[in-house]
Amino acid sequence: MVDGLGMRRGDWAYDPKLLFDASRHGAIKVATLDDLGVSARTTYRRCVPGGPWQRPLPGVVLLGNSPPTRRQLVEAALLYAGPDSVVTGLESCRRHGLRNTPSDPRVHVLVPHRHKARCSDYVIVERTTRMPPPVTVDGVPLAPLTRSVLDACRRLRTHDPIKALIAEAVQRRRLAPHHLVHELENGSRRGTAVAREVLNDVVGGARSVAEVDAMRVWERTNLPRPVWNVPLRTARGEHIAVPDAWLEVGLAWEIDSYEFHYQREDYANTLSRNARYAACGVTVLQTLPNRLRTEPDAVAAELKAAHRAAAARPRPDVVMPEVVMPDVA
Repeated sequence: MVDGLGMRRGDWAYDPKLLFDASRHGAIKVATLDDLGVSARTTYRRCVPGGPWQRPLPGVVLLGNSPPTRRQLVEAALLYAGPDSVVTGLESCRRHGLRNTPSDPRVHVLVPHRHKARCSDYVIVERTTRMPPPVTVDGVPLAPLTRSVLDACRRLRTHDPIKALIAEAVQRRRLAPHHLVHELENGSRRGTAVAREVLNDVVGGARSVAEVDAMRVWERTNLPRPVWNVPLRTARGEHIAVPDAWLEVGLAWEIDSYEFHYQREDYANTLSRNARYAACGVTVLQTLPNRLRTEPDAVAAELKAAHRAAAARPRPDVVMPEVVMPDVA
């Protein structure tokens, strides 16, 4: 029997599920189809414009003609790149759970250096002698978060997206900064200048983009260097807060961004935090993050005034336990 495209039907035509079961979310290699009885000639004829299938990459087919899903494009990229390939860069960061990732239609994959795959269409293929052990998330092999973040940073060209990505990786995923430093020192140095600059701030203690900007504003004050993100407790060991910056005179500086502090679920926590500061006699200065860039001199003046006010009061009975950054790969 011959179908409307002039192709002889085989078992796969009577039971399309046979092909889909052999695919990865509908993505399948032409060679695999050939093994299943679908000749390459038949495959390519079914991929002509208006046909029932489509070919997003050389040698890879999607078993359908609807616009491909992101998962299908990722699976197609992995099939194209070959065995042992892993997703890295922005796509991997998103799949690890990061949110501050610029939109990018491309899929960046790492392959062993011996592989011959080349970049094609939306796929960036990077050959490397430092293949990372894959981390499987929802069935997709990913580079570890540290490698994924820095691979993404190497292909970004402006400060803000890099700041946002590194800061969120440290803050939201509790990624140890020293692992980022290690990866920078041992990986490719191409395109890492901005990442190195941002990481210097993060290693200094900042956990968000706003805090990186806050460090730069602090440099204008000539005040003693603060401690960043240290947990404060009462003398009885009760938790008070983790201020963005803390000075021993009893001054806590909070960069209260809308994203992290003024969502509905966080507003009550912010009020409760301020009440604990007040109960312990801690002087608090709250600053909106946009002012760190639009009014840096005004914010610096407010910091100096708050420091004078805190220094004029008895030092609150507050202690700082030793902080150890979790060892997360």
